[in-house]
Amino acid sequence: MAPSHALRCCKRALNWVPVLFINLVVAWSYYAYVVELLFGRLRVGYIYLVIFHIFLAMFIWSYWKTIWSKPASPSTAFALPRVEKEMYEKEQRAEVQQEILKKVARNLPVYTRTAGGAIRYCDFCQVIKPDRCHHCSSCEKCVLKMDHHCPWVNNCVGFSNYKFFILFLAYATLYCAVICATVVQYFIKFWTKQLPDTHAKFHILFLFFVAALFFISIVSLYSYHMWLVGKNRTTIEAFRAPVFANGPDKNGFSLGFKRNIADVFGEETKYWIFPVFSSQGDGHSFVTRLVHIDPEQANSVLQQNGKMFVFLFFPYIQIVIFFLLTIVLISVVNLITVLLLERPTFLWLLMMSLTQRAKA
Repeated sequence: MAPSHALRCCKRALNWVPVLFINLVVAWSYYAYVVELLFGRLRVGYIYLVIFHIFLAMFIWSYWKTIWSKPASPSTAFALPRVEKEMYEKEQRAEVQQEILKKVARNLPVYTRTAGGAIRYCDFCQVIKPDRCHHCSSCEKCVLKMDHHCPWVNNCVGFSNYKFFILFLAYATLYCAVICATVVQYFIKFWTKQLPDTHAKFHILFLFFVAALFFISIVSLYSYHMWLVGKNRTTIEAFRAPVFANGPDKNGFSLGFKRNIADVFGEETKYWIFPVFSSQGDGHSFVTRLVHIDPEQANSVLQQNGKMFVFLFFPYIQIVIFFLLTIVLISVVNLITVLLLERPTFLWLLMMSLTQRAKA
């Protein structure tokens, strides 16, 4: 038992290595950006620092909320009663065990089944699995609306923290974008040998590369999860469709954009951009268009919500577009400053090229 316990402790300690790595990278990026750019020989505008600290604060807040949010597990209502549990454990025939589970599941809001049409039961946790619930071998428990186990947060992403995970990706993307947009001018100066010969230039060089690499990887992951949110699917359901009484259906939980988004972010839009819990429901039961809505009504709901989605998100689309345009504008200004004002030969060649084209 002792070696097994020691091995488990070592495994738990190693699980924190990716989290430690992320925090070290963020701490170094803060030093490189703030200390080397603001207090070093290189200078950066104070407006950049304000934007930088806003996104950094929201990024860290969302990240640690994702880490420390305990994965929600099924309640005792989904456990077998004492008599049925004893019967289930003594019975060896699978078909009889299923009859016992079906008898208990009649009083539960369970509509999904296994691929073979059986009641989903966890032998480890000894509970009937609610819809969208899965057992995580890393957390060693059943997790409500489980999406995936993320090593970068050392936690299961599910019902209790999926909104925090989405915001963590969003603010991490913006954080990297701000760094890339404001550091690109110094990156160009480095290659044109216009930076002062100090150790700061190497911090700036690697800062740009690291931020760009993280931006590319995170923005793709963020886009994928936003697509999942719009479809009201988890990562598990995207790869393996949930099975209902009439067969598998990837869109079984989709009720249209408006209701799908509200399912994760809540109905009060003022809480959407903050990592505070506002998701709908209790994670044990979910509205399904196959069970709770008539097929014809479902189609009308999908079309109606698709139109309402634009009006619902209009203020937030404006905010996102404003930030993206601001970042693009900063990048363009930096490039113009470096290429035109600090490289007169480039300006002269550009003017000569335009003059020749005008004559032609």
